[in-house]
Amino acid sequence: MKTTNTFGIVFYLRRYKIKDGKSPIYVRITVDGKRTDIALKIDIEIDKWNNIKGIAKGKSEEIRSLNAFLEKVRNRLMECYHELQLKKKIITSELIKEMFCGIVDKEYTLISLFDYHNKVMDATLEWGTLKNYFTTKRYMEEFILSVYHTKDFYLQQLNYRFLTDFDHFMRTYKQKDQKRPCGQNTIMKHIERLRKVINMAIRNEWLERDPFMKFKPSFTKTSRQFLTKDELFEIEKKDFRIERLKYARDIFVFSCYTGLAYIDVFNLQQNNIVRGIDGDYWLYTNRKKTNVSVHIPLLPEPLAIIEKYKNNPRVIASNKLLPTYSNQKLNSYLSEIADLCEIEKHLTSHIARHTFATTVTLCNGVPMETVSKLLGHSSIKTTQIYAKVIEQKVSDDMKLLRDKLKVEKNSKRKTG
Repeated sequence: MKTTNTFGIVFYLRRYKIKDGKSPIYVRITVDGKRTDIALKIDIEIDKWNNIKGIAKGKSEEIRSLNAFLEKVRNRLMECYHELQLKKKIITSELIKEMFCGIVDKEYTLISLFDYHNKVMDATLEWGTLKNYFTTKRYMEEFILSVYHTKDFYLQQLNYRFLTDFDHFMRTYKQKDQKRPCGQNTIMKHIERLRKVINMAIRNEWLERDPFMKFKPSFTKTSRQFLTKDELFEIEKKDFRIERLKYARDIFVFSCYTGLAYIDVFNLQQNNIVRGIDGDYWLYTNRKKTNVSVHIPLLPEPLAIIEKYKNNPRVIASNKLLPTYSNQKLNSYLSEIADLCEIEKHLTSHIARHTFATTVTLCNGVPMETVSKLLGHSSIKTTQIYAKVIEQKVSDDMKLLRDKLKVEKNSKRKTG
């Protein structure tokens, strides 16, 4: 990969800074037409300077010493340039300046920035979220090695081209255990995480320029999958002989009628149940993801599940409201449940939340504002996604109706 086209070093005087007949000497580094200046902290009388050669003129010991110093500066800048060439870095004048001034530090590289981010955020982010940053870091390492033939990348080198190259790499790169490259939204999620890591560098003043200034991530709109009324009823009425599937089904159904995400159900305890303003039982809790407070009136279905497990040994031992599994195990059991109930959808714990938003509430006339409050959304725009899903379902149902009416009319014409 070609690292640079042109490289130049020029010594000059900044004449607008003349004081007492002396001017400061600067060195200008030019790489591919882009310039960076370094103040050498040395002044010289302007009549002792050769503008054409960029050196001091004269034969005195002071002049010879000054010119020897300038030559050392030139040699050191050349060394920095060649060192970056050997490392196959993308060379910039700013990077050479930093290397010359001794401020290039491992802390100011992209991979070490990921390491710093993951260490700092370890106590803040849930493991399920944090592990995604480790995945993004791994892809970034593969990308830098494949495209730039190096193991790390200086933050000052980041630009719009880097982001578009990473986007292209992700669209074509396949790991050994993958059948195809990542999809559009997965790629955008990795770029989104990269942006959050870079924002950390900007806040720490390790990076002056935001490479994302002109880069706009674009997500593909996808519909939220949910269970229909018949599918939910099929799961509710199914008699499972295996205890773990009974537990998994009840946890899932509980979420379908409360709208709580897996982690929020996992954290529920007896003291989360309170008497509401209407005298009925409510769930008072905070969403783990956003720390938004949610108050949910308990419908008969989740109340029956709570009653079912109030004396369960697992519940008593764990001080939880319901028996719990890891999200990975729960999703595995839900996959079995889907097969046994002949449901073709990929059943996960989060589909329960979508089912509450659509089949249980919106489809039964609960106002959008109320559903947004129950789900703990900070913006009603998030809830409106579910309304679009319902509109799509209405459209699909009407299409089936049109086809049915068309068949009936054709049948009458033939018999008539």
